Amino acid sequence: MNKKISNALKYLIFLGIGIFLVWWSLRQIPTDKWAEFKEALLSANFWLLIPVFLILSTSHVLRAIRWRTLMRPMGYNPSLLNTFFAVMIGYLANLAVPRLGEVLKCTILAKYENVPAEKLVGTIVVERATDILCLGVVFLIAFVAQYAIVSEYARQVIFGLLANKGGHFSIPKVITGVAILVIAVVIARKLLRKYAHLSIVIGIQKIVNGIWEGLSSIKNLQEKGTFVVCTIGIWALYIAGTWVGLMATSGTANLGPGVAISALAFASIGMIATPGGIGAYAFFLAKVLEKNNVSFEVGYANGTLQWFAQFLIVVIVGFICLGLLPWHNKKIRTHEIK
Repeated sequence: MNKKISNALKYLIFLGIGIFLVWWSLRQIPTDKWAEFKEALLSANFWLLIPVFLILSTSHVLRAIRWRTLMRPMGYNPSLLNTFFAVMIGYLANLAVPRLGEVLKCTILAKYENVPAEKLVGTIVVERATDILCLGVVFLIAFVAQYAIVSEYARQVIFGLLANKGGHFSIPKVITGVAILVIAVVIARKLLRKYAHLSIVIGIQKIVNGIWEGLSSIKNLQEKGTFVVCTIGIWALYIAGTWVGLMATSGTANLGPGVAISALAFASIGMIATPGGIGAYAFFLAKVLEKNNVSFEVGYANGTLQWFAQFLIVVIVGFICLGLLPWHNKKIRTHEIK
């Protein structure tokens, strides 16, 4: 199948899931509760979008700084501005096609900073692994802060995925999933060895070597402190942004940071599940808030606002960076010629 068609189908599938979650979530609101949902949405303090905008934009700057620290052990030192442009344009691209942004931001730095794209892939893997670890820490903190609520909701989500038609835990489902994964890995390794002479396999090996070099860069980090501080800063700002976002609606304004951490933990799954978190982000956040005695209608209204704020940041800042990228680099080249 043509790669473009395959990517388009993947996007449509995940977008369809997101749209379905929006429709299904709205269906969860009883007819007599629609007034409460609309009231929560329309009476929200939209001025709070400004601090959320600033908080999350700062987290993106820290992400750009952290990414640079992973490139330096490989001998590359791109400018902070170009790195930030690449990060934001990558986020913008992800709204169109999931994971396209990861490829695009590597090609942007390859073009404007002469950093080999295949080596940058490894740094992306390190970043994603770090973020997964941090999300795990956020879940752990949420578990400690709200043990009863988080454990119950997590049990419901996991049990729902692994339950059989009778509503009981399905061991065959788990075994089947693990078996498919192992078989896929074995087959992939055999095919790569058998067709090692083909140009496409050589290209894959080149990318794998680049990934390995990128992964190895974390051992040789000259600025481990910067990497750690940026990572903590990114996730602290995510928590702060979620907490400020909760203050926007009257039914959630008095919730504390513990609830914000729990909301961020589960809402982050929504950001992964669908393009840009459409539908899923607001749904998961609403379900967590529901466990904290907030009606689903108010929680979904707040989740919708918080999702919209993040979407707005990516669109506005992303398009600004898209316009500034060629202009900034043209200006630098003109200055160098003079």
